[in-house]
Amino acid sequence: MNPYTLTPDLNGEGLHIGIVRSRFNEEIGTTELESCLAELAVLGVDERDVMVVSVPGALELGVTLAQMAETFEFDALIALGAVIRGETYHFEIVSNESASSISRVSLETGIPVANGVLTTDTEEQAQERAEEKGRDCARSAVEMANLVAALEPETEDDDDFDDDDEGDEDEDDDLDDK
Repeated sequence: MNPYTLTPDLNGEGLHIGIVRSRFNEEIGTTELESCLAELAVLGVDERDVMVVSVPGALELGVTLAQMAETFEFDALIALGAVIRGETYHFEIVSNESASSISRVSLETGIPVANGVLTTDTEEQAQERAEEKGRDCARSAVEMANLVAALEPETEDDDDFDDDDEGDEDEDDDLDDK
């Protein structure tokens, strides 16, 4: 058997990427953002095609990602931040709810969302992982944006420009008059 296999495409040229960063645990989120932006540049994403917004904390990521997704201006989105375990149950609530809302945005809109929200026991663990997580999210966002585009079904409009219709603009004008 020789199946058709889509290979990962990390070419970011022409892609529009939205990034939402939590300001809670600011230093970690900033490290993630800097490495994410650097990796997007390496992958060919033009800095003019990247929008970065910040929100107070991880629980605000979902609503912001949803608003950005609803504009359909982005090929992929990235969520960045850190939730560090404390002495209360609040860690579990924030970790679970932010992850759930991030996943929901992607599933409901079809726009890939790379989840870069670190959930760690200590600030040191988050600091150790922040730079690599930022790079990982950039690669994931670009790869998934290209994969989703490659998997989009062809529509009838895609067939309007086959070889038989080249130069036949009068037919299109007739449709406009109807």
